Amino acid sequence: MCGIVGYVGRASAVGMIISGLKRLEYRGYDSAGLAVLTGDGLETAKKAGKLGKLEELLRQRPLPDGSAGIGHTRWATHGGPTDANAHPHLDNAGQVAVVHNGIIENFAALRTELAERAHKFTSETDTEVVAHLLSENFAATGDLAEAMRRVCRRLDGAFTLVAVHAAAPDVVVGARRNSPLVVGVGQGENFLASDVAAFIAHTREAIELGQDQVVELRPDSVTVTDFQGRPADVRPYSVDWDISAAEKGGYDQFMLKEIAEQPKAVADTLLGRIDTNGNLTLDEIRIPAQVLREVDKIVVVACGTAFHAGMIAKYAIEHWTRVPCDVELASEFRYRDPILDSRSLVIAISQSGETMDTLMALRHAREQGAKVLAICNTNGSTIPRESDAVLYTHAGPEVAVASTKAFLTQVVACYLVALHLGHVRGTADTDWDGDAATIVRELLDMDKLLSRVVETAEPIRELARSLKDKDTVLFLGRHLGYPVALEGALKLKELAYMHAEGFAAGELKHGPIALIEDDLPVVVIAPRGDSPLHNKIVSNIQEIRARGARTIVIAEEGDEAVVPYADHLIRIPRTHVMLQPLVATVPLQVFACEMATARGHEVDQPRNLAKSVTVE
Repeated sequence: MCGIVGYVGRASAVGMIISGLKRLEYRGYDSAGLAVLTGDGLETAKKAGKLGKLEELLRQRPLPDGSAGIGHTRWATHGGPTDANAHPHLDNAGQVAVVHNGIIENFAALRTELAERAHKFTSETDTEVVAHLLSENFAATGDLAEAMRRVCRRLDGAFTLVAVHAAAPDVVVGARRNSPLVVGVGQGENFLASDVAAFIAHTREAIELGQDQVVELRPDSVTVTDFQGRPADVRPYSVDWDISAAEKGGYDQFMLKEIAEQPKAVADTLLGRIDTNGNLTLDEIRIPAQVLREVDKIVVVACGTAFHAGMIAKYAIEHWTRVPCDVELASEFRYRDPILDSRSLVIAISQSGETMDTLMALRHAREQGAKVLAICNTNGSTIPRESDAVLYTHAGPEVAVASTKAFLTQVVACYLVALHLGHVRGTADTDWDGDAATIVRELLDMDKLLSRVVETAEPIRELARSLKDKDTVLFLGRHLGYPVALEGALKLKELAYMHAEGFAAGELKHGPIALIEDDLPVVVIAPRGDSPLHNKIVSNIQEIRARGARTIVIAEEGDEAVVPYADHLIRIPRTHVMLQPLVATVPLQVFACEMATARGHEVDQPRNLAKSVTVE
């Protein structure tokens, strides 16, 4: 959610912070601000609205520059998106500035306690109590890192905190609990950020911060301790992409760029994971084969788009392993007291690796003795670190809030996991003949099929433009087309702010058919022509068309049975039934992106949404 940047070094802190915040705009926010340590003390500027509003304020009232500072883009939780509630927040003396991501659950009690000691508050936020507590503890210790450790020991909830103090001009201090924070290590300069994108233009060298750790940055040093002050072990790593990957590259929107990158992202996710004989080489799955053979229950936990990838995983896992598989919303999972034990495998799917609901579900699963396998796009993030094994997708940075290439690579990773489990358990063609071999061969060619879909998408854009004044679009699918329908509807909701619903087509007569009216657009994902469900979906199309619906049918090349009943026909390449979601989803991504553009909406930063949801 919120974007955080901290900098200490020899360059302009204002410039470094603003450029870092620009690269974090994709996370979603409603106000922005910064604080800079100058020769005369602490200077701040903050403004509700987009980052451009803050930049305009800085042009009207330039800050004296300095070589250390912090910045923030806020997504409102406590208090509305106002200038007063924007970060940074200060103590009463104007000596401490703090920015914060997350929620401090005991802030009300702390605020009452501070008010009794004559502290005055100027905002509605939970964050402001931290500035006041830091002020008191710095006065007692003279050490900002120790002050931060003392404060953190008093806080309940999930938080990332980054702070500076006027009396410590070359120091930036950060703290982390259940919320992302990463260190960028430079030459004579160091960075803190919610995401490596903030500093990738300056260094690719990074350090993971673990749970309940405090970091002190100086221009030439990085010191990490736990909340008790004990030295902490850290893991340095190098970011494997550069700044060009996080730029638009000539596209009008990041989402368009990321749709176009999907063939390569899928190929990269498969790279090195299938050998020349068609065998899987998933070295990252460190759970012993014997443990996997004893698994008698599999649960996939995820949120949003990742949940739809999990629904597809269920079909693949049960098909190739014959083990019962449930798919659950991570936000609901632990609250229903799920039955798990040492023979359970939980698969946690998260693009960022910091999704709070999924992280909490993962921890609950491990407390019950289950093994956890993470599917994630972000190296070094919390969910992979706390899992027993991880399969990284290699989608590269995804900047647009609405997920595209992360979704497709998650689906590919789910196929790999399902095949691996089936191979280990002896249920998925252990000699790699038949069905599994076909899947492997077609996966290796999937980048070519996806390229064809991307290159022939203009008619989909034209269709979206022609429907821009519609209020509602429905989506229907059967079998693996059902999660595709849900994903198509979600994309349209996120981007075009339209009423969009996805239904299992077999449920049509159980209620949703009442929504059908004259000229209502209904997108239908048709299964393969040789599927036993194909005739049923054709019947569904006839039913809704007879009631006036405008039918938009996504069907494989060569499927002529749907032609008489499709007002608009979108062709996709023929592939294995299990892999069809990969090629069927892309037209729906293009449709939603173009619909939003035609309706005049911001595609990359849709209202009220954040890229990574790091609070429950």
